[in-house]
Amino acid sequence: MGKSEATCDCDVIHCETVEFVKQRVLDEKSLLLMANFYKALSDSTRIKIINVLDEGELCVCDISVLLNMTKSAISHQLKYLRKMNLISSEKRGKEVFYRLADNHVKEVFEISKEHVFEERNEEGC
Repeated sequence: MGKSEATCDCDVIHCETVEFVKQRVLDEKSLLLMANFYKALSDSTRIKIINVLDEGELCVCDISVLLNMTKSAISHQLKYLRKMNLISSEKRGKEVFYRLADNHVKEVFEISKEHVFEERNEEGC
């Protein structure tokens, strides 16, 4: 066997379990969409934006003040977050207000916070 060949020398031990899981796992396209969702959340600036929008809707000026960043930098990330359907916007007069797209985004963020705080508390931080 050459180095480029990889084989598994084990047999299926729990056939019923493997078959059950095989029927329930997501297809490749769905997994890619999920990976892109998490990729969108992997940037610290985008997480900061999600964090402030978790408290309510804000305009780009408010977000830039809260995060101590330029409106241009914030606008760039807002565009990306909108493209990924993580936030939505509404124009009112001359201002555009941003909010989390739906409760799913809020729930993912809240659960992530919970998880991080649990780990920090367990480590004694």
